[in-house]
Amino acid sequence: MDRESVRDAGRVPHGGTTDRDVLDLSANTNPRSPPGTTAAYDAALAESRRYPDDDYAEFRAAAAAVVDADPAQVVPTPGGLAAIRLALATAVDPGDRVAVPAPSFGEYAREVRLQGGEPAFVPVDEILDVDPAEFAVVVVCTPNNPTGALPDRPDLVALADRCADTGTRLLADEAFLGYTEQASLAGHRAVVVARSLTKLYGLPGLRAGYAVATGAARDDLATARRAWSLGAPAAAVGAHCLRQQGFVRETRETVRRERRRLCEALESAFEVHPSAAPFLLLDCEDRDVDALLTAASERGVVLRDARTFRGLDSHVRVAVKDRAATDRTLEVLDVRADDA
Repeated sequence: MDRESVRDAGRVPHGGTTDRDVLDLSANTNPRSPPGTTAAYDAALAESRRYPDDDYAEFRAAAAAVVDADPAQVVPTPGGLAAIRLALATAVDPGDRVAVPAPSFGEYAREVRLQGGEPAFVPVDEILDVDPAEFAVVVVCTPNNPTGALPDRPDLVALADRCADTGTRLLADEAFLGYTEQASLAGHRAVVVARSLTKLYGLPGLRAGYAVATGAARDDLATARRAWSLGAPAAAVGAHCLRQQGFVRETRETVRRERRRLCEALESAFEVHPSAAPFLLLDCEDRDVDALLTAASERGVVLRDARTFRGLDSHVRVAVKDRAATDRTLEVLDVRADDA
């Protein structure tokens, strides 16, 4: 990390609220966690008087099965953002340029700056067409946050191939890819994948995630990661959740159904961006965004102010959760669903 750059780096606004009396649609997390999660946590907590096994063999095996990779390629991290930082810290030197999609997750640019690098913002719908030779790292978010756009996998692989040809690292943030049927980029020689248990498994407070890479990139990640990078409860719960394929299938179906219901209803009042993710980006156009956010909050629903994303000036983001949340969202936004 570049010491001088740290002094100039600011914090990034995020969704999420600590108020448990409201419906939080500002954070894109599953309202459910897999069956057995509490029991797995309790059992691991009882073992927490010892240091965890720093090899994390069970966690790595479970994660590898999710992305169809070799367990040796998995590097455990305390959350997906920690995987992103580790990937950039091992690939970016002061002065390096990094291609960052926009609008997208604000932490990419911040993490690049913390390493002394220069984020080069690229419109999200043009990021697949960049010349990798101009950058130390190219970042993609699949599906993209906050737009929900998911590039076709052959196009992503083509970019990864070009990155391999130029010695550029492709950082693929797959935080939301588990909500889709699309295969991971894990295992490609130019790619570092970042994933977490935050979104799909509804465990943002657990802080468990992982990076996946091959060759020298994997070796760098494994060497640079902190010792005991996962607490014993995080490792045990993570391994348990990552094996719950039935839970993932049920979650995908729920999100597909409720996203469709929300989209069809909200299109009468907003411009709704097509999404493959558990959220929808709404363009409020001439409506007062502050008034909309305040009115929703006063009725017990927190929406994400998407104007904090680069290039967006009239947008809100709405998380897709279960049927009850969909019904409440439409009620608060004064929109009627056809199937209501």
